[in-house]
Amino acid sequence: MVKLYSSVDREADSLAPYATKSRDSMGRRYREEEHPFRSAFQRDRDRIIHCNAFRRLEYKTQVFVYHEGDHYRTRLTHTIEVAQISRTIAKALGINEELSEAIALAHDLGHPPFGHKGEEELSRLMEGHGGFEHNLHSLRILEYIERRYPGFKGLNLTWEVREGIAKHSSEHDHPGIIDEYEPDKAPSLEAQIVDIADEIAYNNHDIDDGLSSEMIDIELLDDIEIWKENHEKVKEAFPAEDFKVLKSQTIISIINQQVTDLVTEIMRRIEEYKLRCADDVRSTGHTIARFSSEMDRKNRELKRFLRKNLYSHYRVIRMADKANRIIRSLFGVYSREPRLLPPHIYDSIKESGKERVICDYIAGMTDRFALEEYKKLFDPFERV
Repeated sequence: MVKLYSSVDREADSLAPYATKSRDSMGRRYREEEHPFRSAFQRDRDRIIHCNAFRRLEYKTQVFVYHEGDHYRTRLTHTIEVAQISRTIAKALGINEELSEAIALAHDLGHPPFGHKGEEELSRLMEGHGGFEHNLHSLRILEYIERRYPGFKGLNLTWEVREGIAKHSSEHDHPGIIDEYEPDKAPSLEAQIVDIADEIAYNNHDIDDGLSSEMIDIELLDDIEIWKENHEKVKEAFPAEDFKVLKSQTIISIINQQVTDLVTEIMRRIEEYKLRCADDVRSTGHTIARFSSEMDRKNRELKRFLRKNLYSHYRVIRMADKANRIIRSLFGVYSREPRLLPPHIYDSIKESGKERVICDYIAGMTDRFALEEYKKLFDPFERV
């Protein structure tokens, strides 16, 4: 009889010494029997994919609201891109792909409708009521809001996945400190690479969407070093191709350049700090997943360009202002009359408090649902 090849055996045979092994996990909040050949992190990934909050990412904004075009990124497509880049980096480093993928797939579950502007508005509305930050809300979804299993609330994910979400940080992400997740220690290397993969993904797909929407002027982009060097290389390799193909190939080339730089720099730091196990990575107290200084300089130039030419474009500002008014109006009307909420949402006010329940409800909305709810509540000719 053929013996099953367990996840523990696979990890022992294939992962680097500094990788996070599922056998060393700090476990789940509620005790469960683990699967004989599916690792704990693989099960976490699958639980995330099958939860309601993950499916709703399809109609949540990245930069462009869903109805502006079928080809623009959404939170779901962004999340898939982050997971794909994370797995590539994890495989190159010999660390735990399944842990990185699980964190990547969950990292944006807590985003409200209408992107970062929606988050900013909810944060303002929740001042004095516990606040709102999307990473911490992702944890709330995974630990409390999702209901899929008997005997406990949430998805009961491993400590390592939850820690990766709690410590996820980027230009837009500044989660608070949670003592349960050892704030004095660095997150796992698997979690650290998700942070950089997130940045690589959104910078590059925002170039793509910005050019497709004609909000970004290609002539201005040609002044940005990382675009210029890759664009010229692609034009030289494919002189007969049209702009659409050249654009796509340039973005692919930039992503490859950034991922290669990141992997090379991480390997250099692993040797520099003599990291020999996963605890060594965490005990540094700071992240080692970083670009080289040269790539960091190019990446910062690109981010400045996007802030000036895309995120501050008048069309984006107009949509953001509209989004703020929609969220503010919904929050206000539910606060004045909570019975406008669906009965099962209204019934949870006793347990969690009125403002938190309203915040949870709005944060869980897709762009589409928020727009429809606004029409139902404020348009006198719309059926409720």
